[in-house]
Amino acid sequence: MTHWLRLPGGVRALLLLALLPSISWAHGVASGDKGYLQEVSGVLLIPFAYLGAKHMVTGYDHLLFLVGVIFFLYRLKDVGLYVTLFAVGHSVTLLGGVLGGVRVNPYLIDAIIGFSVVYKALDNMGAYRAWFGRQPDTRAATLIFGLFHGLGLATKIHDFQVSPEGLAPNLVAFNVGVEAGQLFALGMILIAMGYWRRTASFGRRAYGANVLLMAAGFVLVGYQLAGYLVQRSFS
Repeated sequence: MTHWLRLPGGVRALLLLALLPSISWAHGVASGDKGYLQEVSGVLLIPFAYLGAKHMVTGYDHLLFLVGVIFFLYRLKDVGLYVTLFAVGHSVTLLGGVLGGVRVNPYLIDAIIGFSVVYKALDNMGAYRAWFGRQPDTRAATLIFGLFHGLGLATKIHDFQVSPEGLAPNLVAFNVGVEAGQLFALGMILIAMGYWRRTASFGRRAYGANVLLMAAGFVLVGYQLAGYLVQRSFS
């Protein structure tokens, strides 16, 4: 408990969000926004960009994964590279998944997204080098998990039966909003991490923070798998 309390408030807040029941909506859309998406038609760039940004800054799984990705990145050049890889993966499957009609089970894809948080936390803890004697390519992993994150949102958009009129430009605007929201969220995370890194506790608490990050990822995975099993039992 003492170790937990010594973590920066921003880091604690991001990890606590993963323990809330509302985490099942990490890739969902609020009921009011859902109704809006189902009713509108035509090219509406600004509203869709706003909804994309809103999704990102309230997407707990996205934020937790980003925390893991930038945890030990100190140079802006490296941060930019990994965030770009994630954005490319996210954009490809968001646009391709909706326009190409790709459908997957939302519980299973969100479970994989939760696992991405677990994977990155273990990576930060040096688990793979200890277990397998080598470090996986973190750039490739970031890109691949970005693909899954985008596919998760594409799956939700399919469920809302958005009007095909103006769909392509609206999706592009939505994705632009997602990336803008990602930059905003990333800025807040970097501020919190930068503050923590300047303290003497960072080196001592970094491992424990990633254990908590991993635990949050397992909560995400368990929540989604439980939903999948319930869904199967009633189908």
